[in-house]
Amino acid sequence: MSGRGELAELGDIDRIIAAALHEDLASGDMTSRLTVPALAPANGRIIAKQALSFCAGPVVVRTFEQVDPAVTVELCVGEGDRVKPGTELVRLAGLARSLLAGERTALNLLGRACAVATLTHAYVEAAGPTLRVVDTRKTMPGLRALDRYAVRMGGGHNHRNDLGAGLLIKENHIRCAGSVDAAVRAAREHASHAVRVECEVETLAEVRQAISAGADVLLLDNMDDQTLREAVEIARQQNDRVLLEVSGGITLARLPTLATIGLDLVSVGAITHSAPSVDMSLLFELP
Repeated sequence: MSGRGELAELGDIDRIIAAALHEDLASGDMTSRLTVPALAPANGRIIAKQALSFCAGPVVVRTFEQVDPAVTVELCVGEGDRVKPGTELVRLAGLARSLLAGERTALNLLGRACAVATLTHAYVEAAGPTLRVVDTRKTMPGLRALDRYAVRMGGGHNHRNDLGAGLLIKENHIRCAGSVDAAVRAAREHASHAVRVECEVETLAEVRQAISAGADVLLLDNMDDQTLREAVEIARQQNDRVLLEVSGGITLARLPTLATIGLDLVSVGAITHSAPSVDMSLLFELP
C-alpha cells in the first residue's frame, strides 16, 4: 500500500520531509555507520502504544522513499482509522541503516499528525453531529499542510488556510478601522461578491452592528453560554442566514452545551497548538 493517493492533500509534503531529513542527517548517521554492517537487512514495525486516530501513513511512505527507495513500506491501517493500543500501524523492510536513518523523521511526522487527528476526533465526538469543529491558523510553523490534513482525518474541518484565503475581520482590524460598522462596511464594499465577510464580535452590541453592516458570518469570541444564547437569538431575528461561529474558552466538557445553543461552527485552536504527543514506537526484527 503506497499511500500516494493521499499525498496530494498534504501540500508540499516532499519539501517538509526533505527539510526534516536534512535536519537529522546533515552530518550522516555516525552510530549506524560504525556499528551496523552496510548490507545488514532488517524488518520494522511501528506499533501504537495507546488508542489513537491513525493519520499520515503516506508521509511514512514518502520519508523512506527519500531515504532509500529500496525500503518497502506497508500501511496496516487506513487514514483516519481509530486503533487500540498494540495495533501494528506500519511494516518496514530494507537495509537496517536505511531504516535507522529515516526512523526519527518518520515517527516525528507521523506522531504529530496522529496527535492532531486524535485530539480533533475527541472534540468532534463531544460536539456531536450538528456543531462543526474547525481548526485555526494556530498550527506548527512549517507544518500547516500536515496539521490541516490531520484535522480532516480526525473528522474536523478546515478554516482559512492563510490570510488571503478568507476575509476575517478581527479585533485589531476593528481598532484600525474605527468600529465594527466601519470595518464590515469597508470589507463589504471592496470584497468580491463571492467572498463571505466574517467579523469577530465580543459583545451583543457588536453582534447587532456587524449584522446591520452586512456581515455574512459572526465569530462570537470569548462569550459565556448565556451571552451566546442571546447572541444567537439576536442574529436569528436580524438575519437568520448569518453563520455563527464560536471561539475562545472551548473545552471538551463545554462542547455538548454549545451544541444545544444553535451555533453553526466552533473553532478550536487547541486541536493544533496543544495536541499532546501520542505514544508509538518502531521495533526492529532481524531476518
